[in-house]
Amino acid sequence: MSHLYLPRFAPSRRTFFRNLGFGSAAFLAPGAWAELLQTPKQTEGPFYPDHLPLDTDNDLLVLNDSLTPAEGEISYVSGRVLDTRGHPVRGALVEIWQCDKSGAYLHTGSDNGNRRDRNFQGFGRFLTGSSGEYLFRTIKPVAYPGRSPHIHYKVKRQGQELLTTQCYIKGHSGNASDGIWKTLKGREQAAVTVPFNPLKGGRAGELAARFDLILGVTPES
Repeated sequence: MSHLYLPRFAPSRRTFFRNLGFGSAAFLAPGAWAELLQTPKQTEGPFYPDHLPLDTDNDLLVLNDSLTPAEGEISYVSGRVLDTRGHPVRGALVEIWQCDKSGAYLHTGSDNGNRRDRNFQGFGRFLTGSSGEYLFRTIKPVAYPGRSPHIHYKVKRQGQELLTTQCYIKGHSGNASDGIWKTLKGREQAAVTVPFNPLKGGRAGELAARFDLILGVTPES
């Protein structure tokens, strides 16, 4: 597995998390609520990569030392991995995967794979520290036939898979007709549906989304 890092051209972690309002983490501080809503589980789907890219870091826009970035709206997706009491989960391996701007996944069975953006990593990993924070630079998810835009997530720790879910765009018209999103109701839908807003201080029209992952049970540390 390659090292997890932020590329030199991205905002620093400290600056980025401050801009997103991680000072408001007190909202999720232990004891603030009796119990947080566990992030609903969703299907892994058929397109978890069947061959991982050589580069599996948290920047999905640039492969290794390539100078050509992927196509799409640059988006920083971040959040915290917490248990239902609001405690951060350290050492959680967060994985994401999604289709490229044309709707093609990093999978041999993906439709229109011949049109896949070869500069888009399609899959990334981030190992959380003591604060439980994670961060990815990717593209804003796009719709493809039968599905509303989404990003797939999987959380692992100490060799165990703890959560598989999906993240959706708040306010997207396709959500209401998405068969997987519709399996959830009320608060569950809200828990996996987040806004993609302009990044404060961004210089190239970047977007930012915050998606906290709340785990029900974690292995003993």
